[in-house]
Amino acid sequence: MKLNEKTVRSLEAPGRGNRVYYFPEAIIQGAKAPRGFGVRITAGGARSFVMNYRSKRVERRLTIGQYPDWSLLRAIKEARALRQRIDRGQDPLADRRTAEASAADTFKAICEEYLAREGKRLRTAWQRRALLERLVYPALGGRQIDAIGRIEITRLLDRIEDQNGARTADVTLAAIRKIMNWHAARSDEFRSPIVRGMARHGSVARQRTLTDDELRHAWAAASGDGPFPALVKFLLLTAARRAEAAEMLWSELDGAVWTLPSARNKAKIDLMRPLSKAALAVLPKRIENCEFVFSTDGKTPISGFSKFKRAFDAAVLAQLRKQDSKAKPLSPWTLHDLRRTARSLMSRAGVLPDHAERCLGHVIPGVRGVYDRHEFLEEKRRAFAALAAQIERILNPPPSNVKELPKPEHRARA
Repeated sequence: MKLNEKTVRSLEAPGRGNRVYYFPEAIIQGAKAPRGFGVRITAGGARSFVMNYRSKRVERRLTIGQYPDWSLLRAIKEARALRQRIDRGQDPLADRRTAEASAADTFKAICEEYLAREGKRLRTAWQRRALLERLVYPALGGRQIDAIGRIEITRLLDRIEDQNGARTADVTLAAIRKIMNWHAARSDEFRSPIVRGMARHGSVARQRTLTDDELRHAWAAASGDGPFPALVKFLLLTAARRAEAAEMLWSELDGAVWTLPSARNKAKIDLMRPLSKAALAVLPKRIENCEFVFSTDGKTPISGFSKFKRAFDAAVLAQLRKQDSKAKPLSPWTLHDLRRTARSLMSRAGVLPDHAERCLGHVIPGVRGVYDRHEFLEEKRRAFAALAAQIERILNPPPSNVKELPKPEHRARA
């Protein structure tokens, strides 16, 4: 048969299944079709180029590519290269399957499978993916997971600790450990190389809170435009975790009540936060067709916190140097320190400990936590209002001759 593009297009499709047309000795543009080269057509009319051959007395059929994604001339040249390998005793189909199996067992492939299967149950799946893509995939993504040794992980963590800090190194270690343990539970042979003692930061709890002066300077810097300054104020007024607020949806707001769904709550329960007037006032203007409250592109929740935080710290320093040209930057602080600061300010405002803990979304331990299912909505509303009032007093302190009255909740408790 003549062999050209028109021939391939005019080949008749079978009534069912598929049919292979072979073209022995056919020549196109000076390239001779090797033995075993053919065109396979399905009953639906899909055409693809194939190579039939025998390896160790077993007949093989390897698909070269689909027409018209592959031109006829390109397919013949590929088939000639395959024939040379076959004549040297190689098995191209077996080699392809081995390569595909190896690709399926790279660390990146295992991570992607883990995120696809477990991502819906992860509270911060998108953050974990971003961490892997930024810090782990460049070093380990293409490696076979069973070939990754402890020394490679240790050196990666050393590099992350030096460049991004010990806390980031520990978060990275936790992500790698989780994925490797997940893979080990699904594999007959894999054993995770991670052992105890590889953590850098340890379990030392942070104690940093912002002083009144620091809070005033930070609040002044947060008066700028954009979602990040608004997020800073909102975190301080709600004592929310960074991820809780950053991924907040407009649909989670019902009037002045923000319901954090259990899927995004560390305690795995729906958490109702009655927002104060001050918290509602700092929410950014809604972006049309965007479901996220805090977003930079109108499509995804705000991210890139390190970059935003560096710019914010520079703005705080600028505020300080308006008063003193030699002023130094604030002592290092994180967005999570705002949550601790808010909790401390609640105590300072006279909010009862139980009510403050419920505002933070903490589960009350013991029998009370098991049997007391009251939402404490009004108590939390008063607590958030007290927090906002306390922040306002710090931002605009009363004259020195004005004495504050005792806190209402302290009087109730007495």
